Amino acid sequence: MAVAGSVADTLSKALRGRCPRCGKGPLFVKLLELPPSCAACGLDYTQFDPGDGPAVFGILIVGAIVAGGALWLEFTFSPPLWVQAAIWIPGIAVLSLGFLRLAKALLVVLQYRNQAQEGRRVK
Repeated sequence: MAVAGSVADTLSKALRGRCPRCGKGPLFVKLLELPPSCAACGLDYTQFDPGDGPAVFGILIVGAIVAGGALWLEFTFSPPLWVQAAIWIPGIAVLSLGFLRLAKALLVVLQYRNQAQEGRRVK
């Protein structure tokens, strides 16, 4: 049985990087690191494991955005290579980190909301 919560509440907590239970405590200590527990309500964050999902989705989505943008820029304006590099290298870094943080927060909030756990064998 899932924990009650609207889609808007789930997205709000993920976008703001807040605790999935109380919505007050920070979800991250540093840019992408989960603390051991929520500073506000004490929810144990060690039970959540977003794994490699955020990185995989980030690579695919950011790669599509950057490749499409670079092709559009090349065929529309034909700028020198250094202009492409000056635009897309920082763009890749910003998009990757931003999307990775958002995707990781969303997966943690969804794991809490849906009470997702590792599979267990029934004996």
